[in-house]
Amino acid sequence: MSWYGFACPMTHVLEAGFETIDRENPNGSPSIRGYNIIGGKLTQSSDGSTFESTNPAWLDDCLGEFPLSTEGDVHEALAAARAAFPSWSSTPAPTRGQVIGNMGRLLMEHKEDLVRLQAREIGKTLKECGGEIQEAIDTCLFFQSEGRRLYGQTVNSELPDKELFTYRRPLGVCGIINACNFPSAVPFWKMIPAIMCGNTCVWKSPQDSPLLSFALARIMHEAGLPDGVINLIHGKGSGAGQHLVDAVDLGMVNKISFTGSTGVGKMIGEVCGRNLVSASLELGGKNPLVIMPSADIENAVEGAYWAGFGTAGQRCTSLGNLIIHEEIYDEFVERLMTKVRSTSIGDSMRNEDVLYGSMLSERYAIDFLKGIEMCEASGATKIWGEGRITNGNKPENFHGDASEGVYMWPHVFTDVTEDMECFHEEIFGPVVTIVKARDFEHALHLANASPYGLSSAIYTNDRLEAYRYKTGIKAGMTGINNSTTGAEAHLPFGGVKGSGNGTRESGIWVIEAYSYWHAVNDELSGKLQLAQMDVDEIEMEEADADYAGLA
Repeated sequence: MSWYGFACPMTHVLEAGFETIDRENPNGSPSIRGYNIIGGKLTQSSDGSTFESTNPAWLDDCLGEFPLSTEGDVHEALAAARAAFPSWSSTPAPTRGQVIGNMGRLLMEHKEDLVRLQAREIGKTLKECGGEIQEAIDTCLFFQSEGRRLYGQTVNSELPDKELFTYRRPLGVCGIINACNFPSAVPFWKMIPAIMCGNTCVWKSPQDSPLLSFALARIMHEAGLPDGVINLIHGKGSGAGQHLVDAVDLGMVNKISFTGSTGVGKMIGEVCGRNLVSASLELGGKNPLVIMPSADIENAVEGAYWAGFGTAGQRCTSLGNLIIHEEIYDEFVERLMTKVRSTSIGDSMRNEDVLYGSMLSERYAIDFLKGIEMCEASGATKIWGEGRITNGNKPENFHGDASEGVYMWPHVFTDVTEDMECFHEEIFGPVVTIVKARDFEHALHLANASPYGLSSAIYTNDRLEAYRYKTGIKAGMTGINNSTTGAEAHLPFGGVKGSGNGTRESGIWVIEAYSYWHAVNDELSGKLQLAQMDVDEIEMEEADADYAGLA
């Protein structure tokens, strides 16, 4: 399959190879006919049904039309992955690493085009999209070298003339399901280590970013990936995604890796659990950020502001509960609100220096507004935010025509207490709930009081407080004098409690999620030797010999 590159999707048509459909977009960008990629072939859904991807910052802009995959399509993709598994798993790991390295270099070559495509499809700012594509590149380059380091061990036997070894072995066919808020970094977090270990994949693209997924999958094939190793299917979570999970019950899937809501993650965990199938579940968060009196206030305000409103609050690591020590509460809130009131919002493809853009889609906007209603019903005090931005209801620093897209005010609620629903529930969007703490012990208690445990942070210049926080917090990740957000390709990512099942993305740790240990016992003596039984006889013979020598 040849590479079909992108020109800037806002100003030029896509280069040859992407079939366009007859539609006029207001920005002059083309609409693409997308396909599933099954066994290296471009296919439509078996019943011909489709859905559209639209730009949330410019709703009249249709990026393309994509297959609404059926159960039969999903099963066909799984069969293709199963057929490709023997050859790919027997390919030397350094060769697999070289293919992954090629992916990273192609991503670098086409980075600018992919950044603009992603920004157009999900409304994130160009700067954030650039960072995310770079993270996908970093993941490829990191795991390229891991192809030469899938280490096992040589273990000493307790019996003579015997060798013991351990090896990493691939699991088989992996089902990959990710959300659209990080549509390039997260699938690469999952699929790159999966194929590095020798697995094959069926990737269900996020329903709100199918064109980017289509482009990324074609880059993977252009890098030299054999047909069937990664198969792409499009559709909705309740359709193609559910069919992929249901296939676990049919014995067609050996691993599910899912990033999304805790409720859906629990369902997937139940299906995998009853089939003894491995599941990687990276779920929601209500991430606490504690501000102590010794903190550098200006630095802490910057961290809290970005954690709460970067990506329009649509990160699983976005700030949930801002926990402020009562000694500095009033000063901190005043400084934070100065920044909140000045927040620049708009489509970054048409406006420079905006903090955040649109919501990821209309459905995310609907869910966010329900979360705001929940905050108000909980009894929290709203000090900023007026729901959806319209031309008649917009903050001072909103840029553009609000009727074109799906934009939200930044929201801040104070007087939040531990007994309120909004203290415990994740709200996916630009909102911060503020809680007052009496002292460090109370702050740590509040930080641990939600049902989630993904990310966390504290701003303090007291080393003992920093130590007690990082040892006392129940979370998978902690920032000290840093925000709740941020991940690097070589550091483990994941949570505890309601935020996940203990598996991790990224770094060498993720290899555990996509391989199993195989112990090999190589008998060289030419006779049967039984561990724990024969070893006693050997030890007794040695003891008798030693005694005879002494005598």
